[in-house]
Amino acid sequence: MDAVYPGHEASAHDILELASYYRTAATLLGECSPRGKSLSHAPRRFLALHSIELYLNAFLLAKGRDPKMIRGLHHDIGERSRWAKEAGLIFRKRTEEHLATLSSNREYLVTRYDPAGTLSQVNRVMATLEELSQKVRKVIDVDKSNNGRTARPNL
Repeated sequence: MDAVYPGHEASAHDILELASYYRTAATLLGECSPRGKSLSHAPRRFLALHSIELYLNAFLLAKGRDPKMIRGLHHDIGERSRWAKEAGLIFRKRTEEHLATLSSNREYLVTRYDPAGTLSQVNRVMATLEELSQKVRKVIDVDKSNNGRTARPNL
């Protein structure tokens, strides 16, 4: 028998809320990170990348994707973004390219374990995060309001 996976019953709205908290944490951490020290941005980058992953998960859950299939992607942001695009999420061209680069460069792992690793600019990561935040929230809030509930305010 399989052990219950943490969060297996989380809804798209639950994951959306969690993603927004990680986004807020990444933003706040950026406000106090010293300028000119790239290593100091690693925690902010990690929070932002995790938030990006969660926003994509929330969107995929809202579109009916099986949570086990989503978990099977591990931390592959590129594949998540391809699935999201197939499900109707429209990215700006630069964002779509960046999402693919995040996977091909394995930035999630590099951020966690290799302080000297080559990564995309933290400003680009934050711009990708902001775009996903806005677009996914909009889709999920519309879905939520169509189910007769009031749309959740932006965090």
